[in-house]
Amino acid sequence: MKILLMEDDAVLSDILLDYLRESWDVDYAYSSDDVYKFLDKTKYDLFIFDINVTGQSGLELLRELREYNNTTPTIIITAYTDTKHLQKAFDLGAHDYIKKPFELEELNARIKNTQKIFHLQDNQNIFISDSISFNPSTRELIKNSKTISISSKDAKILHYLIKNPSRVISNEELIQNIWDYDNIPSDATIRSHIRTLRDDLGKDKIQTVRGEGYKYE
Repeated sequence: MKILLMEDDAVLSDILLDYLRESWDVDYAYSSDDVYKFLDKTKYDLFIFDINVTGQSGLELLRELREYNNTTPTIIITAYTDTKHLQKAFDLGAHDYIKKPFELEELNARIKNTQKIFHLQDNQNIFISDSISFNPSTRELIKNSKTISISSKDAKILHYLIKNPSRVISNEELIQNIWDYDNIPSDATIRSHIRTLRDDLGKDKIQTVRGEGYKYE
């Protein structure tokens, strides 16, 4: 699982990186400017943002990312103890929240819980139906005991839809979260990927919402 950590406290960031990199693939950003530089090149499974960093705050950054349809699960770190900042973090799209000072094991437990909720396990099958399961890491569908290898883009689209069940996902959101900025696909290309997935999953799992996008049920 790929994680992006934003924390401008030099001592804390060193401690966090030493600990987290024992279990996870972690990139480090000092500020929101660094975050955007990483996002130009890399897709992440999880963000861990401190609220109080140099320049743009973690909450302001989260608001911007959500406005651009980036739905990457996010854990917010803060020294605030009031519920106002807690509520604001959730309103802006944070999925979890941890207050300083905290035990490293607590942060790791929250990461594992987020991994479970959003099906981010690297080597675990996700059950789509009684007869079909999906392994995002190997890009394989297991259908009636038969293994079907699917393309990298098909696997990323399917995984993204699974992580956002019963929500309409627009083409723009898929592009934002799956494609590189210098390789933007056409609407026809996206439709082609959806057709391929429907051939393997059945037509009812991915529904078209006319004029809006696609919904995984």
